[in-house]
Amino acid sequence: MGGLRGLRIIGAAGALLAASPAFAELPAPVRAMIDAAIATGDEGKVRTVAEIARATNPAETAEIDAIVAAFDTALAARKKAEEEARLAALREADLFDNWSGKGELGGFRSTGNTSTTGITAGLTLERQGIKWRHRVTGRADYQRASGVTTREQFLARYEPDVKVSDNFYVYALAQYERDRFQGYTGRYAISGGMGYQAIKGKDVQLSLKAGPAYRLTQFTDGRTEDRIAALLALDFDWQITERLKLTQDTNAVAEAGGSAVAIIDSRNTSIDLVTGLDAAIARKLKARFSYAVEYDSNPAPGAVQTDTLSRVTLIYDF
Repeated sequence: MGGLRGLRIIGAAGALLAASPAFAELPAPVRAMIDAAIATGDEGKVRTVAEIARATNPAETAEIDAIVAAFDTALAARKKAEEEARLAALREADLFDNWSGKGELGGFRSTGNTSTTGITAGLTLERQGIKWRHRVTGRADYQRASGVTTREQFLARYEPDVKVSDNFYVYALAQYERDRFQGYTGRYAISGGMGYQAIKGKDVQLSLKAGPAYRLTQFTDGRTEDRIAALLALDFDWQITERLKLTQDTNAVAEAGGSAVAIIDSRNTSIDLVTGLDAAIARKLKARFSYAVEYDSNPAPGAVQTDTLSRVTLIYDF
């Protein structure tokens, strides 16, 4: 509704200028072209058409500038009204409002501790507030052949964060993993720290975060280890074209003995690196090809350090 009202305001501004005697010299076809651009409400189109109109009608530059100035005033009023309405809606929302998400389903091929193909499924939920953001992630990779499970990997993660400025935020993280073929029945991690939005463009976004962590691992042989750790993470997205997007997510957790010095000479470092390429199929449906590298510097006895996983999936946004 706010957008429609804004277009009416912009249209009304254009109509008033058209009726003014001071602006009667602009040729009718040129004025009609500018009015058509204004009616779309697209700022880029208006500026492009106005620039062409100035080049082809230099004597009417002042009139064209006045039309664009009126459009800018109406556009600013529309944007302000829309932002106020958005903030009001966020303030009034309850716990179950403003959630969005995506579901993912497809197949995978792995190498490393197992060499298999199977099915993969994932779910991501996100709630965006004025300052708070909540993100819940779940993923499962599973294969069973001839009555024997050959891959069984589960991940669940909850991450809230709160903005402290335009570029900085404070995050918290709780994560659970299970992968018997990498040698553990449960790996729990909690972390908290600072994040920085290094690039926040329309097509390119880059964020970094780091903080201390605590990790507890339950191995398949019955042993349990818990350690102080450090968490580093990178999240990069690049909208290459309207239908093609490159994503890069890296998470590194370095276990240490509890002192800052020992972090460098860590006992066990795990790195999870995922590169994805998304291709839009429809407005809410896209295909993704991703390649993941999972590295453990000190794996359980009998396990190798590096696993790779190639996934081809369909993603539905809701």
